[in-house]
Amino acid sequence: MYRKSLAFTLALTTCLALVQPGKASETASDPTKFVPAPPTAGAYTEDKAHSSLILRVNHLGFSHFTARFASFDIRLRLDPAHLNAAQVAAHIDPNSVVSDNAPAGFLEMIRGPQLLDTARFPELSYRSTRVETTGPNTLLIHGELTLHGVTKPVELSGTFNGGYAGHPMDPHARVGFSAHGSFKRSDFGINMGLPAPGTQFGVGDQIEVTIETELSGPPYHAS
Repeated sequence: MYRKSLAFTLALTTCLALVQPGKASETASDPTKFVPAPPTAGAYTEDKAHSSLILRVNHLGFSHFTARFASFDIRLRLDPAHLNAAQVAAHIDPNSVVSDNAPAGFLEMIRGPQLLDTARFPELSYRSTRVETTGPNTLLIHGELTLHGVTKPVELSGTFNGGYAGHPMDPHARVGFSAHGSFKRSDFGINMGLPAPGTQFGVGDQIEVTIETELSGPPYHAS
């Protein structure tokens, strides 16, 4: 069974409500009548329609240049009752970097040997090594980032945004997470354009990362 995006499934539920009598119609016309169960433990995979990976870096001290990776894959082992046992791994295609209004040749420079050097390093990845709970729904994710052929520890602050075991028209459990963190690109041997000490005239060393994702999990079994 293929996975439908949540937006599609909810739209389909609404359409079915117009033509089918009974419980499904009742739930679709009044969503408050469906009470979702908590999400179940198991393996979760990224819902690409509801996920983003954003990068920000200081430019000349005037603004923060913003880019994103369009192609990445997140896999998660999760027990919502024991968030500190979570395990996450992400694989990112560095060639998929995109930015709004990028001039001709600009993205090619980012992919080129002075920066990401994607010809030599065609994949970057992150995997958790340990997860700490810092609040009822907040996490500190200790992990390792592999970038530009170098592996270094990088921490992410995360928030578990909740989830459910499924919906009559959503065939899998679903959970949502937000995360952010930062790292120095110079730690990974990416030094082009770094500002001179004491100035911001250049492209900053610190890269800020923001992740928003929904993930699809074990099959939904209606009670």
